[in-house]
Amino acid sequence: MIFKALAILLLCFPMPLRAATSDDFIRGYASAVLEREFRIKNSTLNVSDEAVRVTSGDLSGADHDKVIAALLSIQGVKKVEIVDSRGVVVASSAPQELGTQRASRQKPVKSDYELGFLPAGNLFEPLIGDPRWPRFSAGYQYFSQDREVRSVGAVGFGETIAFYRKRGPFGGLWELGFQGGLFSIFDLSAPSSDLINSDFVGGLQASYRVNDASAFFRIFHQSSHLGDEFLLRNRTDRVNLSYEGVDLKLSYRLFDWLRLYGGGSYLFHREPSNLKPWATQGGMELQTPWKFWGDSTRLVTAVDLQNREENRWSTEISIRSGLQFERPQSFMRKIRLLFEYYKGHSPDGQFFDRKIEYFGPGLHLDF
Repeated sequence: MIFKALAILLLCFPMPLRAATSDDFIRGYASAVLEREFRIKNSTLNVSDEAVRVTSGDLSGADHDKVIAALLSIQGVKKVEIVDSRGVVVASSAPQELGTQRASRQKPVKSDYELGFLPAGNLFEPLIGDPRWPRFSAGYQYFSQDREVRSVGAVGFGETIAFYRKRGPFGGLWELGFQGGLFSIFDLSAPSSDLINSDFVGGLQASYRVNDASAFFRIFHQSSHLGDEFLLRNRTDRVNLSYEGVDLKLSYRLFDWLRLYGGGSYLFHREPSNLKPWATQGGMELQTPWKFWGDSTRLVTAVDLQNREENRWSTEISIRSGLQFERPQSFMRKIRLLFEYYKGHSPDGQFFDRKIEYFGPGLHLDF
C-alpha cells in the first residue's frame, strides 16, 4: 500500500527540470524583483550574456548593494550593473570595475517573499527532521522493538498557510497564519492494513524573519484517536488524549549549508489532567551548497531532538537524510526523498508512553 502511494506521489510530482533562463525570462523576473522588493516601477532593464544592466532614476534612494545581491540571486544572472541616466556605471557586481568588493561578496537576499494578503511560502522554513511538522508525506516504517506491529505505513497531510505578511522593524518581515495537519499510521501486516492511530493538530501561527534569523510562535490544539480495527485486534488501553498549548521556535542559518534551531512548548489545557506540560526541541539541518541533475537536486541531512517532562526528559531523536528536489526560481517548493531513523518515546499520541525504534524511507512535500 505504502509503495503504491509513493509511486503515485512521484508521478504527480516529477523531478523538476532546469528552469529556462533566457533573456526574456531574466528580464521579467528582475523587473518583478525590483518592483516587489524595492518599489521600483519605472526601470529600464537590458539583459545580455547573463548580465543585467539597470537604468532608473528611482534607484537613487535604493541600497545598490541590496539591489545587486537580489538580482544576482536569479538563476542565470552572473553580472549586474546599475547606471544613471547618462549611462555612467554607479554600482556593479564586478569588483574590478568600481572596487565594490562588498557587493560581490554579499550573500544573495532571497527575493521570493511576497507581501500582503495570502502570500506564497512561509517566513519560518519547515523543519525537515521534525516527525510532526505538518506537510504532505508518505513513508514506510519498520518497527524493530514493538511486539504488536512491525511494518507500518505512515502518511501525513498538512500545511502552514500565511494569511497576511508585512514589513516590520529592523528590516524584517512578519506574518500571521494557520498551521494544521493530520498524521496517521497503518499496520501493513494486517489483512486490511488497519488504521492504528491518527493525530489531528491545528492552530494559529505568527512568524518573524530578519535575514537568516527567524522565529515561529503557535497556539495549537492536538487530539489523538485509535483505529477501530486495531483496537478490536489488540488489548491496547485507549487514552482520551487531547490538549492545547503554545510553542516557540527560533532558527538561524549560520551558512548556506547549516541551519540551527531550538525552542520549547507548554500545554495549558491537558486531558488527562496529570499530563506533564513542558517540552523542548532543538536540531540542525545540513545541505550541500552544490547541486546536481540540472541544478535541481542536493543532499540534505537533518537531526531533530525532543525532550518531554512527561517522559522524564528522555531524548527522542529523529534523523533524516536523502535527496532534496527544488525549483531554482522558487526556494519555497521542495520535494524530499529521505531515509529516516527514529528512537525514543512514540510521537503517535495514543502511544506517547511507549519507547519505540523504527527506520524506513519516505517522501515529503513542502509548498
